[in-house]
Amino acid sequence: MLKKILVLILLVGVGVIFFDLFMSYKTASELSLLGKYYADNAAREVGAANLVTSIVVTYRGLDTLGEVSILFVAAAIISFVLKTRPEDEDKNREIRPASEILKSATQVFTPIIIMVGIYIFMNGHLTPGGGFQGGAVIASAVLLMLLASPKMHVSHKVIAVVESISGIGFVVAGLFGMLVGGGFLDNRILPLGEFGTLFSAGVIPVIYTFIGLKVGAELSNIIDRMAQQQNVKN
Repeated sequence: MLKKILVLILLVGVGVIFFDLFMSYKTASELSLLGKYYADNAAREVGAANLVTSIVVTYRGLDTLGEVSILFVAAAIISFVLKTRPEDEDKNREIRPASEILKSATQVFTPIIIMVGIYIFMNGHLTPGGGFQGGAVIASAVLLMLLASPKMHVSHKVIAVVESISGIGFVVAGLFGMLVGGGFLDNRILPLGEFGTLFSAGVIPVIYTFIGLKVGAELSNIIDRMAQQQNVKN
């Protein structure tokens, strides 16, 4: 009884807090000074048609580096926790084979999904999308392949190489921005090019390529570890 009363008091308290926040909320009628600066100057300074990209990759590049680092740590922890022991290799349970429809669809759609993911992160400076979104789409192709072939294993050596090269490339691009440009991840170390074209926005397409590959590799690693654990008998 006491536990129920405490839960009720807690719920009422949370409700009062959110009600107060709701009643005091006011819609912003104009941009903040920082937001106005981004809106007025980002396209000219960065050369990216996608304003969000201009902010995420350049002005707030350190935040993006932190997000990628958090994802790497999460993938590493999951790999450690779900690591399959050598003695479990012979304990794989019987898995129902995938249907022919799923296998055939996988062969058709996997290359298309991967190409769409690459398109998303290579055009992130022009259209909505970017490295995280493109990497997630690529990882979904790996998930589809694992559904069609449950016994398949993703090469962790390939994942490690892709993660290392993309991570180092991202940091090197940032450091070059400090040495040659005006700060960390300054995209003007390469020519801005013609606004609105594929080869524009300086080094942003390169940075998004690194981010897309790194995110795709890390999410694929997580998916593969979970699939391996699922295939082992308890």
